[in-house]
Amino acid sequence: MRTDDLVRALAADGGRVRVPLGTRLAVALLATTVSVAVVYFWLHGLRAEVAAFAWSPRIVFKFALPLATAVAAAGLALDLVRPGVPVRRRLVWLGSVGVALAAGVATELAVLPAAAWGPRLVGVNAMRCLATVPVLSVLPLAAAVATLSRGAPTSPAAAGAGAGLAAGAAGALVYAVVCPDDSPLFVAVWYGIAVAAVTGLGALAGRRFLRW
Repeated sequence: MRTDDLVRALAADGGRVRVPLGTRLAVALLATTVSVAVVYFWLHGLRAEVAAFAWSPRIVFKFALPLATAVAAAGLALDLVRPGVPVRRRLVWLGSVGVALAAGVATELAVLPAAAWGPRLVGVNAMRCLATVPVLSVLPLAAAVATLSRGAPTSPAAAGAGAGLAAGAAGALVYAVVCPDDSPLFVAVWYGIAVAAVTGLGALAGRRFLRW
């Protein structure tokens, strides 16, 4: 390459606007989650009573929990692909979500008679929850891993697990709009198992696709 050509190439590269990786990840997760939600709601519709009970504590808790988890986990995954960036505050955030979930479950158990615990735990859609949340999470997970591959993780499996947790929480948020089981106990157990499965899948994907 001639010197003039090299100078022009460097100048052109320097003039490009580089979108931050965090912005790319946020857009990828948001776009894929919205796309999945539109298709899923079109196929299955929405709960008729969601609008009526939208501001009830249990509904707010049910939606806020996966949303907070998705945001915190996406931030954790992002930090894990940027060597040298501390992740403690992300872990504290995730820990606080776990504490909030435990508090919600404890509150429900305290106000309900023991005879009602079993029905609240089992609900009416446990198996559907286990099957649907991972399916809804596949596209967000793929988008997150593809975006994070632009980073340089020191632990690809951990970064993938963070992406899986974010995607699983996003899928749980979509399913929560349709699911009639609003009990914190149900959410903790069945949503938790489903999101954990997606987290594990993310770890495997990270090990395979985030290596450098």
